Amino acid sequence: MANNDSFKISIIIPVLNEASTIARLLEHILATSSKENILEVLVVDGGSTDTTLEIVKKFNVKALTSKLGRAVQMNLGAKHAKGKILYFLHADTLPPKNFDKIILGAYHKGFETGCFRMQFDSKNFFLRGFAYLSRINHTLCRGGDQSLFISQRLFEKEKGFNEAYLIYEDSEFIKRLYETTKFVVLKQSVVTSARKYRQKGWLYIQFHFGMIHLKNYLGAGPEELYQYYSKKIVT
Repeated sequence: MANNDSFKISIIIPVLNEASTIARLLEHILATSSKENILEVLVVDGGSTDTTLEIVKKFNVKALTSKLGRAVQMNLGAKHAKGKILYFLHADTLPPKNFDKIILGAYHKGFETGCFRMQFDSKNFFLRGFAYLSRINHTLCRGGDQSLFISQRLFEKEKGFNEAYLIYEDSEFIKRLYETTKFVVLKQSVVTSARKYRQKGWLYIQFHFGMIHLKNYLGAGPEELYQYYSKKIVT
């Protein structure tokens, strides 16, 4: 990873068949941040078969191709990133206005890593309740949909995402960060898509996500978590 003395942010977005969301996100980033704070945007594709890459190439961003797996994709993005601060963002999640200034403010206060609170793009009462829990600073309330900022230095020290995890890679990494540093939950919120909940029902999805958390807590490894996810959520 290249060194850069300026306090700028590299945004890393892993994608796979996100033609329906990626343009909106890239436009949103341009509209809600300052050019002087964002050094680069890296979109890391895991083998899309739709028009994701064609859409990405219309924007002034860096497109990378990777093996499939969000942990692999995000590590590759970090390897190519030049910013002092890395900001990992899902393709269906929109950061708050001035997110770059908020992240830099937290960094200059001594926080090398953290996330935002989360809201769903849904008025569903129960989903709003689940999202409310994201303000609690505890590992059980963390997830990749809340996005993640981390200093380049700390990311390298912690050796990045564990590529054995095909799912749950965000939670596994964040758990390690909680054990070694002070993690901040910023008071502003990202807005993330509730598309999985709309497709299969909020109760069904939330139950099985809860089971994945429980299995991990009880010692399940990355392969068991992925098999459960593939059987209960993907199919």
